[in-house]
Amino acid sequence: MSPIVIILARAGSKGMPGKNRAPIAGKPCAQWTIEHALASRSAPGVVLSTDDPELLALAARLRIAAVERSATLADDRATVDSAAREALGQIDRAQWAVAPARPLPPIESPRTPIVLLYANVPVRPADLTDRAVALLLGTEADSVQSYAPVGKFHPWWMARVGDDGVVRPWEGDVLNHNVFRRQDLPPCHVPDGGACCVTRQALELAIPGLTPGPHAFLGLHRRGVLTAEGEVVDIDSPADALVAHALLGGERPGTP
Repeated sequence: MSPIVIILARAGSKGMPGKNRAPIAGKPCAQWTIEHALASRSAPGVVLSTDDPELLALAARLRIAAVERSATLADDRATVDSAAREALGQIDRAQWAVAPARPLPPIESPRTPIVLLYANVPVRPADLTDRAVALLLGTEADSVQSYAPVGKFHPWWMARVGDDGVVRPWEGDVLNHNVFRRQDLPPCHVPDGGACCVTRQALELAIPGLTPGPHAFLGLHRRGVLTAEGEVVDIDSPADALVAHALLGGERPGTP
């Protein structure tokens, strides 16, 4: 079972228009994800799914395969899994917008790992995809996602602030669960967007007993690999772009 990486990169974005092609530390944002995928030992096949002509041209320059994302799956209402399933069908039928430099391995087994990477994540650990694939192949998991510690945005410190300004606990009866030091909070993690690896069977919603919903493509048996706080930068705003730019060694935008 040779894993396939599908990089998802739609042209539009409400929070930061054109973010997948925006320059980050001297490269288009999507190029950082493409290079990460190409450097991963566990994934010999890399395919870009996009509706952006500039990113199709980028795929051609970097000699990776690309499929064209349909307009109906390129707006902000489209789900990740629907776009990935469309791409998977195009890969099966060899409907290339940019043909691969060499043939991709066939995706024959229902447990073949399909790695979904977001093009707007230029910063992630170099071994993240390899760790996610290894955990999927080494267990009976249907999916493996990367998770980061929530840090100071812990659910125990969440509150409800009413229109009258009154502060109430988000849950329970005690504000902040009576915890005042970050070190005393129990471990809590959130998906960070760094990597998501699913079996073909899970992506195609073919696992018996699945409850319908936006996360059904993750299957029934879900596992996670951990990243450290700040190791993954998911760009949703210009502020995120500045952080990624700095972490990747770029000069401050606008400086000589």
